[in-house]
Amino acid sequence: MENGRQAEEGYDRAKEIKQFDDSKMGVKGLLDSGITSIPRFFIHPPESLPCTAAIGTPPPASNIIPTIDLSGFESDRRSIIIDQIRDASGKLGFFQVTNHGIPSEIIDRTIAGIKAFNEQPPEMKVLHYSRDMGSSVLYSSNYDLYISKAASWRDSIIVNWSPNIDTNEIPEICRSELVEWYWQVERLGQTLMEMLSEGLGVEGGRLKALSCTGTNMVGHYYPPCPQPDLTLGISSHTDAAAITVLLQDQIGGLQMKQGDHWVKVQPVPNAIVVNIGDLLQILSNGAYRSVEHRVLANHLRQPRISVAIFFNASKGEDYYGPLSELISTDKPALYRPFTLSEYIMKFYSKELGDKSFISNFQL
Repeated sequence: MENGRQAEEGYDRAKEIKQFDDSKMGVKGLLDSGITSIPRFFIHPPESLPCTAAIGTPPPASNIIPTIDLSGFESDRRSIIIDQIRDASGKLGFFQVTNHGIPSEIIDRTIAGIKAFNEQPPEMKVLHYSRDMGSSVLYSSNYDLYISKAASWRDSIIVNWSPNIDTNEIPEICRSELVEWYWQVERLGQTLMEMLSEGLGVEGGRLKALSCTGTNMVGHYYPPCPQPDLTLGISSHTDAAAITVLLQDQIGGLQMKQGDHWVKVQPVPNAIVVNIGDLLQILSNGAYRSVEHRVLANHLRQPRISVAIFFNASKGEDYYGPLSELISTDKPALYRPFTLSEYIMKFYSKELGDKSFISNFQL
């Protein structure tokens, strides 16, 4: 034990993290350098890892996450689709959609664009490396690197969309792919927002009226990990957004928590994953629920790619809280009003895996 304490005392975690950050190489750069073991600050506590987590044996392999066919959503099938979305959003917080109108070739190009950005020469990527979350475009590894208990094995390119974004700031190697993907998902997201509103029994444009639009895009690159049993691709968390619209490739690794179990979000060809975020749980006064999810570290020889677009409110000084139509004597408000500025400030002041975020707004 004494030797173990001495070894721990001799480890300068802050220095090692800063060296990694200053290198601007990301985890892809670490892998390319030939490492066979991961730096200590990537190692997660045993209780948070799949091989030792005390949450029981996973349930049977059958996938409980529904895949909802959106074809005919403007026909007499609309009520059926809305019921399916409402049930999935209230019970699981996760579902996948097919026949969403996004061509498969656009899906393939988007995944290829993120892969190409991350696999270009380091001197090209480093031009975009930053920790300024206010930048229109930035590339980094672990936005919460300096405040998290353990880093995760992924690199990310982030695009903060706004009415005035100059798309020329997006790296040319993936610019056309990401611009096209944003506009495709923005259209899909607004359709989903309409049906989520109707599922709550309110007017179809209610969530759209709150300016819940696609505000952030994050393209994640999960390289192979030399010690995948010691770390995670993304630690367990809930999303702060209203909804997240996620494209994942066919590698797998995304899991959501259901009760005491972790359930695979099994890739479905050409399907898009949708999950409820904390903001929509608040707006729906608990009718829809955000759930913890995570990504396992990549144990395969090929990288895993995912692209998330977060639909969030966009008016910083407006007040948000449970929709007034959903509050009554029988169903009082569960959450207090807050400004979006306060909401965002609290989100970025915590590490990603801090699952108590929504409790900041509970009454």
